[in-house]
Amino acid sequence: MGSLRRGVLGLHRILNSTAIAPRASVSATSPIPSETLIPSIHSPEIDLSNEESKRRLFNRLLYRSKQRGFLELDLVLGKWVEEHIHSMDHNGIKSLVHVLDLENPDLWKWLTGQEQPPEAVSINPVFCAVREKVMNNLNSHSAPETRAMPGKPWVRGWDDIKKGRDSPVSGNQ
Repeated sequence: MGSLRRGVLGLHRILNSTAIAPRASVSATSPIPSETLIPSIHSPEIDLSNEESKRRLFNRLLYRSKQRGFLELDLVLGKWVEEHIHSMDHNGIKSLVHVLDLENPDLWKWLTGQEQPPEAVSINPVFCAVREKVMNNLNSHSAPETRAMPGKPWVRGWDDIKKGRDSPVSGNQ
């Protein structure tokens, strides 16, 4: 089920990134409009015209930022969105939606400096603000020797190699 969801989300991103296939068009193979095939759950319409629609949108984005299924991102993104969403304008909300559409492992590696983000992500103002907060927290609360160098993967764990009579040769098993 997870791979089907990832496939649909990937297809959704491809269709949204190309100017060839408009969202409400009918494909040659299916009589159903593409907006029906790919629900816009992850790209909500940004309607800040009245208080009720604003409240619904903010609640949806808060939920998406706090319930990603990746604990570190749940904490980092959820806290940041909770602190900043009420001061965002239309463009800020659009930038936030683009950040929330990113895949968890990639987003975490980009936020923590393990990998360089693509150009489209690195110019996103919400991504830059969250990354700055994460890097400031890392620099002020963790020793440099406990972190990987920029561009390198993080160390797997404190018990990667156990040297004992009945312990495995490697891995934290």
